[in-house]
Amino acid sequence: MDPLEVARWQFGITTVYHFLMVPLTIGLGIVLVAMQTAWHRTGKEQYLRMTKFWGKIFMINFIMGVATGLVQEFQFGMAWSEYSRFVGDVFGAPLAMEALIAFFLESVFIGIWVFGWGRVRPRVHLTVLWLAVAGSVVSAYFILAANAFMQHPVGVEYVDGRAQMVDFWAVMTNPTLLVHFPHTIFGALAVAGSMLLGIGWYHLWKRRKEGIDTVDKHGYVVVGSTGSKARDEVDYKGWRSSFRWGGWIAIVAFLGTAFTGHTQAQMMIQQQPLKMAAAEAACHDGTGFSLLSVASRDGEGATTCNDVVGVFEIPGLLSFLAHNDFTTPVEGVNSLIPQYEEAFGTHLPDDPRYGERAGSEIEYLPIMEVTYWGFRLMITFGGIAAVAAALGLWIGRKGTVPHDKTLMNMAWLSILAPFAANSAGWIFTEMGRQPFTVAPNPDPTGVDQVWQYTAAAVSPGVTGQEIVFSLAALTLIYALLLVVEVVLLVRYTKGGHPAGMPELLADEDADDDDHKPSSDVLSFAY
Repeated sequence: MDPLEVARWQFGITTVYHFLMVPLTIGLGIVLVAMQTAWHRTGKEQYLRMTKFWGKIFMINFIMGVATGLVQEFQFGMAWSEYSRFVGDVFGAPLAMEALIAFFLESVFIGIWVFGWGRVRPRVHLTVLWLAVAGSVVSAYFILAANAFMQHPVGVEYVDGRAQMVDFWAVMTNPTLLVHFPHTIFGALAVAGSMLLGIGWYHLWKRRKEGIDTVDKHGYVVVGSTGSKARDEVDYKGWRSSFRWGGWIAIVAFLGTAFTGHTQAQMMIQQQPLKMAAAEAACHDGTGFSLLSVASRDGEGATTCNDVVGVFEIPGLLSFLAHNDFTTPVEGVNSLIPQYEEAFGTHLPDDPRYGERAGSEIEYLPIMEVTYWGFRLMITFGGIAAVAAALGLWIGRKGTVPHDKTLMNMAWLSILAPFAANSAGWIFTEMGRQPFTVAPNPDPTGVDQVWQYTAAAVSPGVTGQEIVFSLAALTLIYALLLVVEVVLLVRYTKGGHPAGMPELLADEDADDDDHKPSSDVLSFAY
């Protein structure tokens, strides 16, 4: 078994899995701050209920994200020691700051927030949530600083076979980072917005189904109550606010990702032109954007420039994406590969670091099926989430949602769209960089001679069988954790506001202590 291929599969599976939790933690954390701030400023109970309900969803996801994220650091040393040696001088500072500053800030203050309900002053309690969420955002910045270096090395020199950092500020203000960071934050907000919209829709629909809320002859909502705090008018206001907040957040987030994505694509054409050419299946220089390209019948299923068949393209659109005009040609794969071969060689060096691959021909073209469809799925799923949000706001403009289970199920499914968009975008970004772990710099603003082939990054002393064992073990554990998270999220989602405020279900008139709300602070946490 090839250690390199197995190690790539392991890192890809664990990283994509972990990144399912990351955008929800970041996006929902930002929204949670807004909810508690609204409660602090207005005193309206609906915002308190929203804060506690979404706070519980946030905590479940946060804990799972921490558990799955720990594996990433271990993999660097276990399966990718040569990569760690090459970039260690650069990654050491931002990753240490992420752990010592951002992560501890996040973890310590989230604990105070959980255990501090009713025990610290409201203003202090709000402040610690601000600090915890700020920690998650800063943590993302440091992680993305490391990733941006892999896409576009800056602030280093090539010394004794490794990248040596000479300018920390350049690393932390990498132009690639300054574009990646807002794109990632907007992607996280898209996930949070879709969650609010879909779950808010479900609970508004549930109130309609149970006959609590009705509509008048003009279709406007008539809010009802069961006489219980759990299903009163405040319960309606909370879900109505979550629903509307989610719709607007999702739309704004989509516009933000579209704008930053456009800027990112233009930068990518300058820094990694072959990645974008593969993403467009642009084999030849031109201006047209391919909406659909497929492999020819004679291509034996391999999508390369020898067998790509364009089905439909929009003239001039690719030039607009690259250069903000409709006439400047964009270089295609057939023009770029000779440039890469001239700059970096046609074969891997005859060096023991490359193992059996030493001296083999370098395939500079990334897997076109992955880059082409990854790019399009990212855009498509992002668009689906935005359309769902716009339709939801329109359908719910009269204060509630239709008594229609099919629409409700579609709202549930729309929650998955931004998760899929985020995953597709990261797969495209990372696999499109191949055959490099640290990409070279055609861009003159980068650093010459600093790059690393993926074939040289894997640990030399690790066998394929050993990595297969860890891959199987991690995949099994992650599958179990996924079941746990989904069960918890579904259970507490269906529980509604009382899932975060059990006291709403208590009988207020009962004198028996067994019927009083629990005073245990962990009643909120669990």
